[in-house]
Amino acid sequence: MRIARSAGFAGLLALGFFVAIVTAGTGACLAADTIKMGVPGAHSGDLASYGIPTVRAAELVAKKYNDQGGVLGKKIELLVEDDQCKTEIAVNVATKLITDKVNIVLGHICSGPCKASLAVYLAENVIVMSPSATNTELTKSGNYSNFFRTIAPDDAQAKTQVDFAIGTLGAKKIAIVHDKGDYGKGLAEFAQGFLAKDNRAEMVLYEGITAGAVDYSAIINKIKRSGADVLIYGGFHPEASKIVQQMRKKRMKTIMISDDGVKDDTFIKVAGAAAEGVYATGPTDTTSNAMAIAAIAAHRKAYGEDPGAFFLNAYAAATAMLEAIKTAGTLEIGAVSKVLRSQFVETPLGKIGFDARGDAVGVGFSVFQVKNGVYVDVNK
Repeated sequence: MRIARSAGFAGLLALGFFVAIVTAGTGACLAADTIKMGVPGAHSGDLASYGIPTVRAAELVAKKYNDQGGVLGKKIELLVEDDQCKTEIAVNVATKLITDKVNIVLGHICSGPCKASLAVYLAENVIVMSPSATNTELTKSGNYSNFFRTIAPDDAQAKTQVDFAIGTLGAKKIAIVHDKGDYGKGLAEFAQGFLAKDNRAEMVLYEGITAGAVDYSAIINKIKRSGADVLIYGGFHPEASKIVQQMRKKRMKTIMISDDGVKDDTFIKVAGAAAEGVYATGPTDTTSNAMAIAAIAAHRKAYGEDPGAFFLNAYAAATAMLEAIKTAGTLEIGAVSKVLRSQFVETPLGKIGFDARGDAVGVGFSVFQVKNGVYVDVNK
């Protein structure tokens, strides 16, 4: 396995992350006869904890297939690119991957960058499969026939949140706040829609915030004045951690329910004691699956720690694409897409397939809560 990295990825090495490199033959021969899997995502910055697990999943899957002789007689080569989960960088990353003759793409991680870059890949007939981009329009718009994902979309996630807030927590007044991004705002809009159809609870606040701000006292005061029992937040952990910390400093008991952009150990580390009791939706726990057990064990052996967010979704995506190529007997997008949409494949998420729009069949969301410093599945 040959791994090519952008300059932005060098930061991972400085942090001491393990990288598995398996070579086969001479570099020139390998480069000319490989299946190039692009791995774009946030590999530095505040959201690196979401992107790095996907890189590691790609490394482990590539090593697994390469040890077995590759796919279609070709070794898997990784082209790792850091988009920092920023839209403008993601488009440049996509263009670079196309220039580097990428065959398939595992990514992007965040919905906004993913959406912005999809047209670049579509123009060159490159399949993109994200383990984490949940924005519903990525599939329901019908604009991206080359896009697939191994995570359920935001309408399913928002419904899980609203149902839990009302049905389990008994919320009567709900505030909805989002970060104005494609991901956070999209999720919030669905939550607003579901809440509007349920007369058991009232939406007392709906507002967007500016991502990256230092102080959120203005929105905190609005939440407090609204009398909300529950706050549903759409966005990522940097803002969520600040909001919940400031809420707790004001001794507010409003329950926070957030999303898979917050269901990450980094949120717990940053928010500290304020994270305790916070709920977040995330991919259904499949860690008892035999392939998941093996993948997690391989991660522990290679990197000396448990995997992070979306690792199993990324492992499943890489596996699904390579198995589809193997079955199709070609890299041609039409043949590979037909296999993805017509056959199920065994993955760490269980046996999954993809519908006509590219959404995964057989995946879903669960609700987790921070208890004693770790996320626990409340359904278990």
